[in-house]
Amino acid sequence: MRLTRQTNYAIRILMYCAANEGNLSRIGEIAHAYTVSELFLFKILQPLVENGFIETVRGRNGGVKLGKPAKDITLFDVVRVTEENFAMAECFENDAADCPLIDSCGLNAALRKALNAFFEVLAQFTIDDIVDKRDVRALLGIDILTPRLATAS
Repeated sequence: MRLTRQTNYAIRILMYCAANEGNLSRIGEIAHAYTVSELFLFKILQPLVENGFIETVRGRNGGVKLGKPAKDITLFDVVRVTEENFAMAECFENDAADCPLIDSCGLNAALRKALNAFFEVLAQFTIDDIVDKRDVRALLGIDILTPRLATAS
């Protein structure tokens, strides 16, 4: 199983906001920290906002912040809303009816079990679990930024 670039950066956005807890983060700052385009990050924001993981604050001093505590956002939650397809083989897809083994295939059963185990492990880890706030803040250059306190949107 390989996660898409969108999921990878969705998790990185959440990690950045968790490390910058209590302050607003600008997409430009996040893009700079990860050396990726702002446009790409803006596209990724939509499912994060729609699912309550990120809140946006408009205005001159606006930005983004976590929409719920980092301890309440699991990696599975993020993967579930950012990945479009979990098909590990053709038999997971719609055209599986063409296969004569569809109802009794051991491969299909094994892959489903593996995928479920993958999801179970992701559900055990939260954004808070994967962010060591001191190290992440320093590595992403957050400590050198002027803080913008997170205000109600």
